[in-house]
Amino acid sequence: MADWQIISSLATAGGTLVLAAATFSAIRSANRSARIAEKALLTGMRPLLVPSLTDDPAQKVLWSDRHAVRLNGGRAVFESEGDVIYLAMGLRNLGAGLALLHGWHPMPDRAFVNESHADPADFRRLTIDLYVSAGGTGYWEGAVREAEDPLRAGFLSALKERRAFTIDILYGDQEGGQRTISRFTLMPASDEGWYCQAGRHWNLDRPDPR
Repeated sequence: MADWQIISSLATAGGTLVLAAATFSAIRSANRSARIAEKALLTGMRPLLVPSLTDDPAQKVLWSDRHAVRLNGGRAVFESEGDVIYLAMGLRNLGAGLALLHGWHPMPDRAFVNESHADPADFRRLTIDLYVSAGGTGYWEGAVREAEDPLRAGFLSALKERRAFTIDILYGDQEGGQRTISRFTLMPASDEGWYCQAGRHWNLDRPDPR
């Protein structure tokens, strides 16, 4: 004779196991969907900076001491006035998200360097917030003001000799995440001006593409 109590217990246990398996599968599917949605959201916020194009509109660059220049598309600024060395680059954002610039790391004595970037903590922080809209143009600006700045001599030498040099720019999305370092080389133009080109990009908060 069948023991219906045992059969009932086994049936209940089997149903619980099936329910647990279904729940586990649903949770895995939900987690996968959440990761996909998060990745899509981050992709939509990700900036990528390169030099502006030659036919991009000119921009007015203004430093804190009221020094101002006209920055044409595809160009850079490298000049000295008094005791101050001024630098600027026209930028274009190829990414889908707003770019918030954080800092810069100059290498006035090196160009086209094949080495990794410096520690982000060693970058010189910007004194103002600079943004470049998605698909739009903007600029980066910097200055060397202190007489005892260790980079002053290198910059003055590069300016006098019209020698190419390197500047790494640290930036991220509007929330401060997805930090990226882009390496730019500033080079002398034939008309006594300067222009720049991008060489490398490093991802700091996600896997690097290389």
